[in-house]
Amino acid sequence: MTCTTPRHLPRSTATRRRLLASAALAAAAIATPFSGALAADAKAPYKLLVGFPAGGGTDAIARLLAEKLKDELGAPVIVENKPGAGGQLAAQALKAAPADGHTLFLSHDHTITILPMVVKTPGYDSAKDFVPVAGFATFVNALAVSGGTPAKGFNDYVGWLRTNVDGKGGGKGSVGIPAPASTPEFLVKVIGEKYKLDLVPVPYRGSAPMMADMLGNQIAAGVGSVPDFIENHKAGKVRVVAVLGGARQAVLPDVPTFAELGLAGLEDMPYYGVFAPVGTPRAKIDEFGAALAKVIAQRDVHERLTTMGLTVGFMTSQQLATREQAYAQVWARIIKASGFQPQ
Repeated sequence: MTCTTPRHLPRSTATRRRLLASAALAAAAIATPFSGALAADAKAPYKLLVGFPAGGGTDAIARLLAEKLKDELGAPVIVENKPGAGGQLAAQALKAAPADGHTLFLSHDHTITILPMVVKTPGYDSAKDFVPVAGFATFVNALAVSGGTPAKGFNDYVGWLRTNVDGKGGGKGSVGIPAPASTPEFLVKVIGEKYKLDLVPVPYRGSAPMMADMLGNQIAAGVGSVPDFIENHKAGKVRVVAVLGGARQAVLPDVPTFAELGLAGLEDMPYYGVFAPVGTPRAKIDEFGAALAKVIAQRDVHERLTTMGLTVGFMTSQQLATREQAYAQVWARIIKASGFQPQ
């Protein structure tokens, strides 16, 4: 029998060295895939779902943030539009996505808060299927009239409806809304009741097609968020004539609030936030939230969001959850009072 132990080492020393070498190899075999997985995860792209078409206000916000977030997260952030059903398709996609922190949903109040109250089977339960990641802004909805409408202000619009719209008079008119059973739809109903107008909400698949019809004078008025209208308002192509909220908007200092016009009770402001599938690791939620906080603090981003009609302000996961719950309580009362039945 040939001994393989080196002659210059005691047998016990050689054995210890072989054992140490084997342990080192085993540790390397374990550590290398683990380290590689961490590196791959860090560099994996993020998918930011948007429930409305490209070209709308929400899409513009998402793309602005995605461009900046990639630097903070060290990985690409890809905006994926899934328009349809007021954001339901995007929400359903989020529910089905892996809870690894790399698929998120940028949404405002409509899909998260309102739809579950007005649709019997939306295909998701916001409270059970999603976790708030962070909020970054609030905003207000507004009533705007198309360029072909002679009205210069809200009272002009009401007077025009009562006397000469389409040669019919009688206060009849159609008002575009970005989605059915949305806060803009209920706002149209509230305006009609308050001012004794026969207003018919016309639902679109997002603000972009609604705006296209307003710019083409196919519809005389629309209700949507200030970000939906602001650029065309500044260009004189549409005119924002009234806004919700408790105070006039900085980007629209000459436009009165509905409260100033005698329609109180609509001061609560909707929100924008980012959401993830339930089960997403808290570390990933905190990581994305921290990156978002840094991005909206950048001067150029803050200024751009402000000019788009947003009130910029970071909300932690818990703060966003609290904000959503308070908003839901306000609109649950309005929806119930309207007599609307979930469909």
